Amino acid sequence: MAEGLLMQSDQPLAHKQRLGRGAKLLRLIGATFDPRAWAHLIKLVNYYNYSHVAPMRRIRFGSSPSVSPDVVFSNPERIEIGDRVRIGSRCHIWAGPGEGRIRIGSDVLFGPEVMLTAATYRYNDGSPVSDQAMREGDIEIGNDVWLATRAVILPGTRIGDGAIIAAGAVVKGEVPAMAIVAGAPAKIVGQREIAV
Repeated sequence: MAEGLLMQSDQPLAHKQRLGRGAKLLRLIGATFDPRAWAHLIKLVNYYNYSHVAPMRRIRFGSSPSVSPDVVFSNPERIEIGDRVRIGSRCHIWAGPGEGRIRIGSDVLFGPEVMLTAATYRYNDGSPVSDQAMREGDIEIGNDVWLATRAVILPGTRIGDGAIIAAGAVVKGEVPAMAIVAGAPAKIVGQREIAV
């Protein structure tokens, strides 16, 4: 049965097109002189400026932060980041548009693609959902917390000191100090023990 799923004789076969050097050169020349490519580049620079460069000047940072150049911030005036925090590639840290604040303690480690959002749409108030008001809640992350790859932290979450949030976890509510949480929704799966 598995063989039948892998080998469907009634479907046409396709191969990836491989370009020779000449075709690649022509593609490069075409892209170099295509005004649409340059217009798109301007849009990318604008996005990078308003989502990273300008917010970095308005966030309250502690000492020695390490922030990947592709981290995206929203409403930076409501974001506070402690000492020696390391924020990995493609993370999104979005404070609420009205009052939702994000406070991150010291020595916090963000894996790649972690999402913190202090606001979420009220989806039962009508349609389209993007026109609805947002519900906000502060996010507080203690000291020495590890947020692993693609963890999602929702409005109103408090994470205690020393906690570990597993990769892909979706967290809302209280996470006790030193707890290890995993899953969607996240549940406590262990306890961190520090050797003395």
